[in-house]
Amino acid sequence: MIKRAVYRFFAVYLGLFSVASQFLGGLILFPGFQFPALGRIWPMRAITEFVGSHVFGVTNFDVYGTSADTAFHWVQLAWIAVVAAIVAIVSSAYVRSTFRRTDYWFRQFLRFVLAAQMLYFGMAKVIPTQFPPAGLVTLLKPFGNLAPDDLLWSFIGASVPYQMFTGWAEVIAGLLLVVPRTAVLGAVIAFADMLQVFVLNMTYDVGLKQTSSHLMFIAVFLLLPDLHRLGNALIDRREDRAYDSDRVSRGKWLWAQIAFGAYLLLMFTRLAMLSWQNPGGPGAPKSALYGIWDVERMSVDGEFRPPMFNDYDRRWRRVIFDTPDLMVFQRLDDSFAHYGASVDVERHQIDLRKIQSRMWQSTFTFERKGDDALVIDGVMDDHRIHAELQKVGMDVFRLTNGGFRWVRPPG
Repeated sequence: MIKRAVYRFFAVYLGLFSVASQFLGGLILFPGFQFPALGRIWPMRAITEFVGSHVFGVTNFDVYGTSADTAFHWVQLAWIAVVAAIVAIVSSAYVRSTFRRTDYWFRQFLRFVLAAQMLYFGMAKVIPTQFPPAGLVTLLKPFGNLAPDDLLWSFIGASVPYQMFTGWAEVIAGLLLVVPRTAVLGAVIAFADMLQVFVLNMTYDVGLKQTSSHLMFIAVFLLLPDLHRLGNALIDRREDRAYDSDRVSRGKWLWAQIAFGAYLLLMFTRLAMLSWQNPGGPGAPKSALYGIWDVERMSVDGEFRPPMFNDYDRRWRRVIFDTPDLMVFQRLDDSFAHYGASVDVERHQIDLRKIQSRMWQSTFTFERKGDDALVIDGVMDDHRIHAELQKVGMDVFRLTNGGFRWVRPPG
């Protein structure tokens, strides 16, 4: 009974988590449509908010952003585990049926859930968009100012071949999971992939700890019927007859499953291609004034003074143009001031706005003195600004110019 209860607990638990998270939506993909994570809408959201406020004293239920490990998600995980435990205990005590056919189809569902997520995350690395190359602002940040997750993103984004290698490992796992005869091998590779991702998420404080850990759990759950056979093959090397849990899949459903896998691969490839072109992606357009510009000379209200004696917001050390809609000033203390920007090349004009203010605006004109020199003039906060800028050569950054070398110098 205990073995049956444990098995049913994980079956219900992983099923509810898949429905509540992005996993279910990974199976339902159409251009221009995104199936929502049901945990964020009624009734699952209402249950989470009730449990959070009445049991855990949680008041912040914000779930929108990049983190899947917010207080909302942990509260949701708690009540899902409790429900799974109740269902497992009650069903094991009062229901003797083995639910073989139900179990079979549920395992197929989890198999494709895992395959879809492997293809999703894998294609985002094969077409390297999950970890884009370091932006110009990141290149100027001192190492110690990088948050652990920013450091991880920069570390992987600095090597496109490594990112693509990890992506292919995940794509291969997803494709193997699609075909019943290779699903066991796919689950083994998926577990290895997600173990590495989980360790990175834990040690670099990435907000995908629940996601990576549950993909590991699903891989282990799928491997449970074959653990004895795998142990014999890897350790004892004793012959064992093949486990025939997928005999139904080897018949008329085989090509349907392969077709569904091809559909998932196509849709996730499309998503990765869109991410490549989206703002912030490696293939996105750059600013017309793209580059890092040192402030050589600067005057405020007609008076040339060293930057340290100017007003705080005009203590500019550098000006950075990276994406078309952003202009960033690096101050002498290495802090950054980000402004929304619109660069009009024909009128030689830059319109600035504060990202957090709809009322504030400023206009600069610019004149290029060759490829590496730029002069900007304008008014900011009622101060007349004149700045003469010199472009920084990208070859000074080892991160973007440290290519592969078979033979390295001693230093």
